[in-house]
Amino acid sequence: MTFVTSKRNKQSINNLKNITMKTIAVPTRDQVSENNQAIFDNLQKGLGFVPNLYATFGYSKNGLGTYLNLQNAASSISKKEREVVNLVVSQVNDCRYCQSAHTVLGKMNGFTDEQILEIRKGEASFDAKLNALAVFVKDTTENRGRASAESVENFFAAGYTNENLVDVLMVIGDKIISNYLHAITQIPIDFPVAPVLEEVYA
Repeated sequence: MTFVTSKRNKQSINNLKNITMKTIAVPTRDQVSENNQAIFDNLQKGLGFVPNLYATFGYSKNGLGTYLNLQNAASSISKKEREVVNLVVSQVNDCRYCQSAHTVLGKMNGFTDEQILEIRKGEASFDAKLNALAVFVKDTTENRGRASAESVENFFAAGYTNENLVDVLMVIGDKIISNYLHAITQIPIDFPVAPVLEEVYA
């Protein structure tokens, strides 16, 4: 089938290229609800600062608390496995903010710089079980949930359970939310900026 692009459609496409996206500023404590102010205070105490992405969730009276509850929910997967999911999803979605934040968290959970870069590629040659997880997460995220039978089978063959499957998908969903929020808002990265993977392996 051949698609014909009219002059009007071409003009519309060119006009879209010239549109400047609205700038969305990171809200301050004074600009969010009282409930979110309390959450800001807890983040400040626990982390020493309020990450810009969390602060941006604060535009919603309920969004920040709901998102943090999802992030902090009990899970059958370990913190280390969670970081594998976070790093892979953030790489697939090209979220520089989350790549940077989870590089820091990945190191805190015992990964080296080299291992983190490999995980971002969707691999973990240093650990067979984590490799199966990384491959499955990359396949699932790239294909919008339609993972191949092979990656699913390898996921279970590596020792993961049905419960783990559900919990991994929960973390994928969690990370997609934050990836999309940053993609739209482009708020400043307030973590050491992670290297561009393509440049590292060029």
